[in-house]
Amino acid sequence: MASAVERLAARVGEAVGAEVELERPKDPAHGDFATNVAMRSAKAIGRPPRELAQELAEKVVELDEIESADVAGPGFLNLRVGDRFFLDALAEVDEGYGGGWAETPERVQVEMVSANPTGPIVVSAARNGVYGDSVARLLEFAGHDVSREYYYNDAGRQIDLFRASVDALRRGEDVPEDGYKGEYVVGLAKLEGDPVPRMLASIEQTMERFRIHFDSWALQSELEQRLPEFLPRLDTYEKDGALWARSSAYGDDADWVIIRSAEKGGTPTYRAADIVYLVDKLERGLDRAMYVLGADHHATAKWYRAIARMLGYDESRVEVLLYQFVHLTRGGESTKASKRSGNVFLLDEFIEEVGVDAARWYLVNRGPDQTIEIDLDLAAEKSPKNPVYYVQYAHARIASILRSADDAEVGGDPPGPLSTEEKELIKRLTDFPTTVREAVERRGPQLLPNYAIRLADDFHRFYHERRVLGEPEQAFRLGLIRKTQLVIARSLDLIGVEAPDSM
Repeated sequence: MASAVERLAARVGEAVGAEVELERPKDPAHGDFATNVAMRSAKAIGRPPRELAQELAEKVVELDEIESADVAGPGFLNLRVGDRFFLDALAEVDEGYGGGWAETPERVQVEMVSANPTGPIVVSAARNGVYGDSVARLLEFAGHDVSREYYYNDAGRQIDLFRASVDALRRGEDVPEDGYKGEYVVGLAKLEGDPVPRMLASIEQTMERFRIHFDSWALQSELEQRLPEFLPRLDTYEKDGALWARSSAYGDDADWVIIRSAEKGGTPTYRAADIVYLVDKLERGLDRAMYVLGADHHATAKWYRAIARMLGYDESRVEVLLYQFVHLTRGGESTKASKRSGNVFLLDEFIEEVGVDAARWYLVNRGPDQTIEIDLDLAAEKSPKNPVYYVQYAHARIASILRSADDAEVGGDPPGPLSTEEKELIKRLTDFPTTVREAVERRGPQLLPNYAIRLADDFHRFYHERRVLGEPEQAFRLGLIRKTQLVIARSLDLIGVEAPDSM
């Protein structure tokens, strides 16, 4: 169902005879909404934009929803709406507000994290998880059927080195020079059996703690066994004793070895496993196979699409999301990490230091194309300077007011005209559906924390200027803040952050 703003845009569009998009002016003094429809239409009909805008202003002001319309700048049309619009818009806000709009729901799988089970999850890999999980949450909220999968390499040189490192410690020897070190390796050496399943179980436990639940786990060793059935379908050639995929003929930048030469063991490369894994996904009936990868894997995106083309699949079913890396600072100095040396900053340590909520917030509050620098001191701080705390405090403050109201009436029309602060808060609530839709379309969950901060700003401003309890407007304002609380909670939930009722 169209939102109040979308319906208003449609009504204005009918009045002016053109498609209209409404925007919020940065300065509320310029109106509640604005459109550049006159500037977009003027050239086609041979009219000066300001002259056309003035004519359109006289038309739209006849609409019931519009209180006034004026022209600004080169031809912007600024609109002010009446209280009835605000009250109708507020009435739309409920638990499902902003969601369920996908016209053609898809079966989507988001494959994320997928770090080798050779050590605990580090903060850089945690960004992969938060980004992928937040995108999955957004897609689910929009109405898609979403599952999450972890693909892990349980065979190959790195796994062999990991096992060799643990075995060396069990024998009382030094680990291989290029092997794995760290306290976790020492701990695994004290236990019997294969360390890989134990490491994987530890990773799963950390992910659950981080509010990321995987619906399925894919093993490279199992997928590689299916490679022979796909080789005849591939466009390949032999060179230097190795088998190459002719991926450059299908849009990739280069051809890639999929079976090593006999001198190098004659084993499949990880790109060979990629082929089987991609087909395995698509054969499960997924409409969209989504991979979340670090920016250093940008070449892999073209590889996946090339293989899809080579095997006759629709490449649009394959989507690769890339993200930049994470830098941690403490006291203004960088905190380094290296899994091999044991000098690491693990996700579990990050959670213990700043908490799950702050950890998720700071790993998702920048666009995936931006490198993140996290100030550990600020992330751990419980004060309004910490944005996640600031937003959560707005939710908790509303909960406190509602508790104080006890069983008082919540909701209903106000006894008089709306205040400026009430209007601004409602307008911010009307931004939520558009924000969610844009976040889904851009695969940009960072829009949610940015929106939540602005919503918290507007709430705190309203609360500072307008009393809620004991006023003639009490019932209306209780309804207003209750709906504000719903939207704050949803904004946080879409990035996996909790909305506490007390702090």
